[in-house]
Amino acid sequence: MVVGNMPKLLRMIMLFAACLLTARSFAGPQEVALWPGVAPGSEKAQQKEVVTPFPGGRFNVVRNVVKPTLTVYLPEASKASGTGVIVAPGGAFRILTMDAEGHDVARWLVERGIAAFVLKYRLVETASSDGLMWTQFMAKMAAAHVSTAALVDDAKFGIADGIQAMKVVRARAEEWRVAADRIGFVGFSAGGMVASYTMLDASDAARPNFVAPIYGAPLGEVPKIPSKLPPVFLAYASDDGLVDQRVDAFYAALRNAGHHPELHIYQKGGHGFGMNQQGTSSDHWIGDLYHWLESLGYTRPNAE
Repeated sequence: MVVGNMPKLLRMIMLFAACLLTARSFAGPQEVALWPGVAPGSEKAQQKEVVTPFPGGRFNVVRNVVKPTLTVYLPEASKASGTGVIVAPGGAFRILTMDAEGHDVARWLVERGIAAFVLKYRLVETASSDGLMWTQFMAKMAAAHVSTAALVDDAKFGIADGIQAMKVVRARAEEWRVAADRIGFVGFSAGGMVASYTMLDASDAARPNFVAPIYGAPLGEVPKIPSKLPPVFLAYASDDGLVDQRVDAFYAALRNAGHHPELHIYQKGGHGFGMNQQGTSSDHWIGDLYHWLESLGYTRPNAE
């Protein structure tokens, strides 16, 4: 039976159901591949992606990522600001804390009309055994010094994925209801290094429109700072002890190059606070980020 011959009430019910299903499928998060086929440089990779409990079982992390993706969170059309943010979790390029530094951030942003794209980028291969992996991971985190060359080598695929993520979001901006000139990049710790180099390595036209490394920066020798850069937001806790000096160095380099980054230093919060609520001033970093975006006009639709 064709729809035109159906009783009016039945047609209305069917159309309503179809619209409801479409809205749910479009508004809900969807995971999309970052590269067509195998990501360049990973053609011979053999590691298998796994989800591993963090010691103590408080949360899970992802490791051995070889197939990078974006998880797309879109706000309701009535709330959409036209702004999009790529979100890169951290984890020393060995793990990804996908919730507190990824999906939880995306949910907070999308509630306020900002589309979010959680980047699961490629990582250094780690041991198949969880126990051995954590032993090696903690030893690396405790190391007094890691060479700049080693850091850049660890980060190379993550940075390539960050640059590709910008290309993908801009190419699909109309589909995802964001403006191609309102796409930013937020990264945490190692993800902050990905965000930083996505800004520094890309051409002027390919750069994000704003960048926010959170307790992150180029985690080694500060590279040459271009004369033209988008607005930058930096934040960390003064009791971090892991990246505080590197963030300070990045801030100074940006200022010396004629830029005016916004810097928030919270009294307490340690390293890796993300969306965790600890009862410290660092709990409010994302509100400070939102107010900064508001001052730049990114929280309101273009027409306003």
